[in-house]
Order: sequence, then C-alpha cells, then structure tokens
Amino acid sequence: MTGTDTGGRGPLSGIVVLSLAEQYPGPYATLLMADMGADVILVERPAGGDPARQFPAFHEALNRNKRSVTLDLKSSEGREALVRLARTADVLLEGYRPGTMGRLGLGPDVLHEANPRLVIASISGFGQDGPYRDRPAHDLSYLATAGMLHEYVSGDRTGPVGQLAIGDLASAMFATVGVLAALLQRATTGSGAHVDVSMTDGLVSWMSTQLVPVLNGEPLAGIEHEPGYGLYRTSDGLITLSVAHEDWFWRPLCDVLGMQDVAALTGPERIAREDELRERIGTELATRTRDEWVAVLDAAGVPVGPVHTLEEVGDDPHVRARGLLVDIPADGVRPRRQHVRQPLLFDGVAPAPTRHVPALGEHTEEVLAAVAEEVAGAHGPGTPDGALRPVAGS
Repeated sequence: MTGTDTGGRGPLSGIVVLSLAEQYPGPYATLLMADMGADVILVERPAGGDPARQFPAFHEALNRNKRSVTLDLKSSEGREALVRLARTADVLLEGYRPGTMGRLGLGPDVLHEANPRLVIASISGFGQDGPYRDRPAHDLSYLATAGMLHEYVSGDRTGPVGQLAIGDLASAMFATVGVLAALLQRATTGSGAHVDVSMTDGLVSWMSTQLVPVLNGEPLAGIEHEPGYGLYRTSDGLITLSVAHEDWFWRPLCDVLGMQDVAALTGPERIAREDELRERIGTELATRTRDEWVAVLDAAGVPVGPVHTLEEVGDDPHVRARGLLVDIPADGVRPRRQHVRQPLLFDGVAPAPTRHVPALGEHTEEVLAAVAEEVAGAHGPGTPDGALRPVAGS
C-alpha cells in the first residue's frame, strides 16, 4: 500500500506561494504545490473572497491545506501589504485579465524590484499578448479555439460537452510545471522569472498529435474509429474497451466474444468495417453484467475498465490501495473531511493535505505579523518595516 505523509513535509517544503488566482486553474495548481509541502497563502478580496466560495464543496476541494489573507488591492494599504508579502515569498501566482496587475501598480517590474528572486506566474485565457488577449471566455471557448471540438464541425458528434474543465486543468498543470522550472532556473541564476500561462496555448499543445499531421498534409491516426476502442453498454451498466491498434489485444477479445471469424483482421481492416464490428461487439456485451465482463476480459488480458459512478470511484479497491483518498481530522471547529491527495509519489511516499479549507481571511493577522517580524529582522533594529516606496493606484 502507498505510504502517505501527513506530517506537512514534502519536496516543496520551505517554498512560500502567494496565490491571487481564483476559481479553478490557479487553485488547482497551488493545491498540488500545497500538498507537496509549499506554504500557500491565498490573497483574497475582503468582500466575499474567491467567487468560488459560493460553491463551498467545490472551493473546499481545491483550497484545503492553504492559508487565507484578505487584502483590498484597490487601496494603497492593500497594495503595500502585498508588496511586503512578495518580499519574502518565492512564488506569486495570479489569474487576472492581462494588464490588471500593471494597472494596480503591481506588475512584474514592481514585484521584481521588491524581490528579484520572485517567480511570478500569470494564468489567463489567451496569454499576456496576442489579438485575443482581452477576450472574455470560459473553458468551452478555449476548447473550441484549440480545435478540441473539431468533430462537432464535421457533424460526427452532437450534444453537450463534458463537465470537466479541461482548459482550466491543463493550464493549472502548465502553471505548476512553469513555476517549478523557474524555481530550478533561479537556483542557478539567482533571479526570478515571469511565466506566461495561456489556457488556450496549453490546449493547442495537447492537440499536437492531431494538429501536426493536419498541418503537414498527412492523415490522422484514426484510433477513435477502432471498433475495439470505445464505450459499450452491458446488461446493467457501461464498460470501456481500449484496444487501440494492437492486434494482440484484438485476438483475445474476439475469442472471449465468440468472434473468431474476424480475429485475424488487422487494424486498418477493422476500421474499414467499424460499424459492423461495433454492432457485433455491442450485441454480445449486452448479454452480461458490467462486472462479469470486466472479470472475464481482464482475465483474458483485454484492456477493459468499468465506467464508475463518482460514488464507486471512492470505493474502488485500486484507488484505496494507492492511498488517493485521505482524511483531514476534525480540528475542534471543522469535522473530519475526506479529500483527494495530489497524485505523485516520492520514494513511495505521497505528500498529503494536513489542514482544512481556510475561512476567508482566517490567517490575515498571523501572516502579516510574521512578515513584519521577518522584514524588521532583515532591516535590523530601528528600521521601520513599512518603509516601502508608495505603490501606484489603478
């Protein structure tokens, strides 16, 4: 069984991250960092905080293991407090529209003047420049721009798009990669960096295996037309088959389903007979239950998976054995809560969350007092920690 470290240690222990990013992408990126040991401080607006707080369970899933500070960045006091925080931080992640931080007088130039070692990551829909820079959008529009919905154009697909915000999550992953790379670079150069993270750019990158063939006038791989690859209905649920192009998986599938007459077909031959073969597979799979087929196909070495409900994911023996679900104990104010840890193992040990989602502004006094002490200590006795140059307004 996977070991779980709930002692607050991890590969990012000692790294301080200021997060001004709200909603989904930034919070997921800093969730990963917090689980890996970073001290993540949410910098939230005093009136309501992160808008995602109106969906408490959603917000909790992304923001446990962090601290919360409230600052009014439209006031000079709030901006100066943020600069003080930035002086002692390693990373500042923000998710405002491009240009907003500059208009507040908190652009990279100001922050790097305060702390040349600071790594700044800016997450936005289309990046810090380009013709779409100021276009408002959400995940679905980024998917469309990146070509991820191209099958809807040809008419091959209709209906609603999935609920998972792929663009948000992709940008969170790229932001995490960018921050870690910039921290590694800082260890060599001594200087921070400004990482520009575009949700759309990340999705275009993820589309490489489809875009590169098209850009060079070559056909797509067409794996989606492989009849052994897809979602099929059983007598009581759904399963997935994931025979991509491998004849060595197709043959045992045919043996199990009584389709030996087509077991010798190659990938291209199967694709040419897609409709016929899908119908035959579907007819046979509908005769038994989901769990029966998973057991039979698994034993035959055929790539298969049950389509789980969300409740079933929590009970899955593999998910449990890997230690993906962890408890944060009751703390006298909040009850025990179950969470999903970040997925990486380090020498067989999984860093995991240790604290509940913070109340809005719960740690404001604690964090600002600690920063004042640190700055005062750095300046020496008698030097006022508030001796900062004025920060411009918007």
